Amino acid sequence: MLKKPIGIGIENYKELVDRPYYYVDKTFMIKELLDCGMKVGLFTRPRRFGKTLTLSMIKTYFEKEIAANGSIVDNHHYFDGMKILEARDEYLEHMGKYPVISMSLKSARQPDYHMAYTLLLRQISREYDRHKYVLQGNALSEMEKRRYLAILNLAEDKTLYADSLRFLSECLKKYHGVNTIILLDEYDVPLENAFFRGFYEQMIDFIRSLFESALKTNDCLQFAVVTGCLRISRESIFTGLNNLDSYSVLDNQFAEYFGFTQPEVEAMLDFYDLGLHIQEAKEWYDGYLFGEKEVYNPWSITKYIKTASSDPGAYPRPYWSNTSSNSIIRELIETADANMKDELEKLIAGETIEKQVHEEVTYGEIYQSQDNLWNFLFFTGYLKMVAKRFERNKIYLTLTIPNMEVNYIYENTIQEWFDENVRSADFQPFYQAMQAQDTQKMENFINGQLSFSISYHDESENFYHGYLLGVLGGIVGYRILSNKEHGTGRPDILLRPNNPHHTAYVMEIKRVKRFSEQSAACDKALAQIEEKGYARELLHEGYEKVVCYGMCFCDKYCMIKVAV
Repeated sequence: MLKKPIGIGIENYKELVDRPYYYVDKTFMIKELLDCGMKVGLFTRPRRFGKTLTLSMIKTYFEKEIAANGSIVDNHHYFDGMKILEARDEYLEHMGKYPVISMSLKSARQPDYHMAYTLLLRQISREYDRHKYVLQGNALSEMEKRRYLAILNLAEDKTLYADSLRFLSECLKKYHGVNTIILLDEYDVPLENAFFRGFYEQMIDFIRSLFESALKTNDCLQFAVVTGCLRISRESIFTGLNNLDSYSVLDNQFAEYFGFTQPEVEAMLDFYDLGLHIQEAKEWYDGYLFGEKEVYNPWSITKYIKTASSDPGAYPRPYWSNTSSNSIIRELIETADANMKDELEKLIAGETIEKQVHEEVTYGEIYQSQDNLWNFLFFTGYLKMVAKRFERNKIYLTLTIPNMEVNYIYENTIQEWFDENVRSADFQPFYQAMQAQDTQKMENFINGQLSFSISYHDESENFYHGYLLGVLGGIVGYRILSNKEHGTGRPDILLRPNNPHHTAYVMEIKRVKRFSEQSAACDKALAQIEEKGYARELLHEGYEKVVCYGMCFCDKYCMIKVAV
C-alpha cells in the first residue's frame, strides 16, 4: 500500500487533507467545544504542539466561507471519515454555518514597536481583505463601508485599529445574519517579543484594546478560541474579561487534543512499519502530562518517524531543540544561585523538585522570582508534572524533565555556557602553579571553576578530561597530546614542550564517588604513569625534565599529587 507522506510543519488543515498527508484525527475536539459552551477559550500549550493546525481545523469546520467570486465554498468533504462525523446531527448542523475571523499574531516578532505594530495591522488588513465581500449589497451602511475600506487600505488613523476585530465581527454578522467566531493564534508572541525588546507597555496597550473590544461584551461573538504558550494575567491583557475560560496543561478538559497520545503514536509507527521503535520513541519524545493524559511531542515524533521511515537505523535526535533559541534555559543557568543549581542538577539526574504553581504571570514578573522562572519552564514544556498537591489554597507541583530530548536541551545549553566561561577565564595562574609544582594553587583554580558549574554529566573521566584540555589549550610553547600511545600505554594528557630544555608534563586522571577515596586514586594515577613508562619515554626522547601529575575528581572537587 502506498504510504501517505508525513507533513512536517504543515499547519493548514485543508492542505493536510488535500495532499493527503498522514493526519492524527483531532476533529472530535469540535464536539467538546460545542458541549462546553464557552464564550472565550484560552488554550496554552508549549510551542510546536499543534495549536495552529487545531485552529485551522476549527476554522474549516465552522466557517461559512465565501470565495472571491461570491460563491459559498463547500468544506464538508474535508471531514469525510473523520471522528467528528460520528457525532449527532445537532453537532453537524454547525458545519459551515458561521463567519470566522482567523488571525495569527506571530508576525509581531520584530525588533521594534513600529515594525511589530505595522505587521499586526497588515494581518488585520488581510483578514478584512478576505471578507471584503461584505462590501457588496446593502448589509453595511455607506459610513461602515468607508470605515471598512480605511482599515483594509491601512489608513494612518490609529484609532481605526484599536477595535478593528470587533468592527469586523459586526460587519460579518450584518452580512450573514449569525454571530462570528474569532480565532486568535499565538496571542502572547507580541508580548513576549516586546518584553525582551523593550517596548512591552506600548504593545500591551494595543493588544489589550484589540482583545477587550472583540472578546468582552461583544454581542456579535459566537465564541472565540485563543492560543498561546503562556497564560498572561488578566491585569495585563484580559482586564475585566469575565467570560474567559482557560485550559492549560494542568486541565483535563481538551488534554488529548494537543500532542499525540500513546495509541495514536503506536498507530502511526505501525502504519510506517516502525512498531519496533516504540520504546526508543517513548524515551525521547513522550513524557508530557496534560491534565491526566500523557502525550508525545507531536513535532518531534513526526520528524522522528519521517526520518526513521527512510532510514530505520537512524538515531533519535533533539528535533524540538532546533525550533527555538531555548534562551529561557540560558537565562535560568546564568541567573541561578547555589540552590537553583542544585535543583537543576537533580532534574538532569532524573530526580524531581517541588514548586508552587502560578498560572497567571506577566512577562515582567518572570524574572522577579525563581518560582516564576520555574513556572515559565513548566508551562512552556521544559518540565512536566508528575504529582500535584494542595495546601492552603495553593497548588504545588512535583516537576521533572519530560524525556531525553528535553534533557539534551538542558545538557547542551549548560555545556555551551560552561565552555564559554572556561574560554573567557585567565589560565595564567594555573599555568604558573603547574610549572611551580604548587598542587594547592592548581587545586584552588580548578575547584573555583567547577564550583560555579552545573553538573549534567555522570562525573565521568571523559568530562574532566575534556575540561582540562580546555584549560590547557592556551598554554604557549607546548603541544598537547590526548590519549596518544606513549610508553606501553596511553597517558590521559601529555604536554610536550617545543624546547627540550623546558619541562614536559604527564597527567593521569581518575574519578571516584567518595572524597575519602581521592588520595589513594591520585597515588594510583602516579603509579600508572610509572608502570607504563610515560615519563621514562619522554626522558629517553631527550627532554631534560618530566613532571607527573596524578589528578582525581569527585563531583566538583579536584585533588592533585605530583611526582618528578
